[in-house]
Amino acid sequence: MYTEIVKIIEGGLANDKEKVVNYATVLANNLEKQGDISLAKKIRSVLSQKRGTLTALDSLSARPVDSESRMDIVEVSFPQIDTGEIVLNKYTQEALYNFVESYNRRDILLKSGFNAANTLLLYGPPGCGKTTIAQLISSITGLPLITARLDGLVSSLLGSTAKNIRKIFDYASRRECILFLDEFDVIAKLRDDKNELGELKRVVNSLIQNIDSFSEDSILIAATNHQELLDPAIWRRFTSVITLEKPQKDEINQLLHITLKEKTTNFLSVPKKHEIIENALIGLSHSEIKTILFNAMRGVILSDRTCLTNCDVLKEIYFHKNHTIEGDDELIRFLISNGATHKEINESMNIPLRKIQGISRNVGRREV
Repeated sequence: MYTEIVKIIEGGLANDKEKVVNYATVLANNLEKQGDISLAKKIRSVLSQKRGTLTALDSLSARPVDSESRMDIVEVSFPQIDTGEIVLNKYTQEALYNFVESYNRRDILLKSGFNAANTLLLYGPPGCGKTTIAQLISSITGLPLITARLDGLVSSLLGSTAKNIRKIFDYASRRECILFLDEFDVIAKLRDDKNELGELKRVVNSLIQNIDSFSEDSILIAATNHQELLDPAIWRRFTSVITLEKPQKDEINQLLHITLKEKTTNFLSVPKKHEIIENALIGLSHSEIKTILFNAMRGVILSDRTCLTNCDVLKEIYFHKNHTIEGDDELIRFLISNGATHKEINESMNIPLRKIQGISRNVGRREV
């Protein structure tokens, strides 16, 4: 048994996938003979799952390129997403679950006379999780994620763009996969847009034809921030459409606890301060909220402190919304109006108490 373990390690270090699989199989067989049925099954289960990954890597090795720029027009990845780290409202969660279930049980649906639900359109403001959902579905299904690169896909030679679309769909047809078309509006614009050239209309026609012939054993996901630009015929090609919105208070609360878990704060367990932070974050996207929290935590670490305060987060919110801090006065007013005490501002910002007190009187707020 120890010999097999050593050989598996050697194969892994040498990137010899066949050696790893062969000796892992031998190890499972020997464990089964010794009566360790549970571990043997576990190893075989892992091998069964990973063989698909290894096959995918081999079959997807020769990536298509734009003939003009010679740039790759796709990226291939196998995301591993922790579902516990994803924050979605319950309606989006249900729609996403139904989509994945429909794909996983497509044979049953087809026998009942229903088409496979394997095309998904995501739209909504930037930073609300469209790419993350594509990665999540890849992680759940175990399918490789093929992401179209628009910088390589859209060629200065318009005729090449339609050819590149064909190349991407041909590439994706090599095996079961998820094809992800981000910034979808760039290639799926209204065909009656008078500002567009006829060649761009042919790009949309090519896209529609390729979607119609896309394999029902794979998944097509498209995402856009500008759904109003999409051609009406494009909408009809998607069996599922999910709108992703900016998080509301419940989702913001989840984001705070997930992002700041195991971090020391002075507001997560204080309902009043917690609610003020939640309210100040309303209107921002998931990505913006995470950026604000990460920047606040980075500032705490660099200042050799251990506790993230409400002032730290409020300062980053102010900076994010205004993109600059021209002077202490406006920032102090913002912090005071959002419930920060003079002492908290003094300790967090290293601003003299006398100055804080003077500005506070102008704000018309007494120290609590």
